[in-house]
Amino acid sequence: MANISEEIEQFILSVLGDSDEVTLSRSQLADYFSVAPSQINYVLRTRFNVCRGYITGSKRGGGGNISIVRIAVDDELIPSILRDLEDSKGLSQNKACDIADRLLRDSALTERECGIIKAALSDKALAASDNSAQLRRNIYGEILTELMRR
Repeated sequence: MANISEEIEQFILSVLGDSDEVTLSRSQLADYFSVAPSQINYVLRTRFNVCRGYITGSKRGGGGNISIVRIAVDDELIPSILRDLEDSKGLSQNKACDIADRLLRDSALTERECGIIKAALSDKALAASDNSAQLRRNIYGEILTELMRR
């Protein structure tokens, strides 16, 4: 059985469907799933973020509406991810996988390339490093730069 975060994610994805944007009530979602509104916030923060191809926004009052916008794929995808990486101190394995999955979904990577990137940037592969998050960020930057050369 899927955990509640997965159920909420799947529900939001089904509501979003093929459209590029949806507005939902945070409190109604929380009531529907019998969870605290903070659980909805957690799902939005971890499953509907820029690395996964979404921008979320919220409006206080009036039920606390949230908007979820699917980011369009264009020539700015990889440079925008590179800018985000440059602004960060490191990159977690989960975020690295989110980026790889996003690039796969947007046809910037093949399934094989996606798997290779995930393996190369895994905690297991970087276990000997004192600062695996920073190393992971640097490696990903080089991979993305190479992808832009295609």
